[in-house]
Amino acid sequence: MFSWIDIVIRVFPGLTMVVALSALLCLPAQAATKPWSTLTPVQQEALAPVAQEWNTMPEKQQQRLLAATQRYPRLSPDQKQRFMNRLTEWSKLTPEQRNRAREKYKAFSKVPPEKREEIKRMVRQSEAEKISSPAASSPVPTADK
Repeated sequence: MFSWIDIVIRVFPGLTMVVALSALLCLPAQAATKPWSTLTPVQQEALAPVAQEWNTMPEKQQQRLLAATQRYPRLSPDQKQRFMNRLTEWSKLTPEQRNRAREKYKAFSKVPPEKREEIKRMVRQSEAEKISSPAASSPVPTADK
């Protein structure tokens, strides 16, 4: 039969490991971020739209963006421009707008593939209408007072 001292001695190393791991997991996200200066020239070129905020980004976001830059050298010039435009637009969004965009993306990914094309067409048509008639969306002040 084990005494409580024997149990503590046998369990203590495991508890120490659990405490140490939990302490590591609680470190701030910034601890493992990659500084802008350590990025390759290709990565810096691809991520130029977010250069100013790079060093303050959470590690998870940096990892996602770095993963996207792996494909960047193989993109055509038009695809590179599209990538840069989208990254620029994304960097201008507020955190709330980014969350809404993520939620829309998640909802869209649940839509059956045959309906996705229909939704894309409707969105494109709606955006085209907004662009072609900006006067319709903003009232023109009148001098009838």
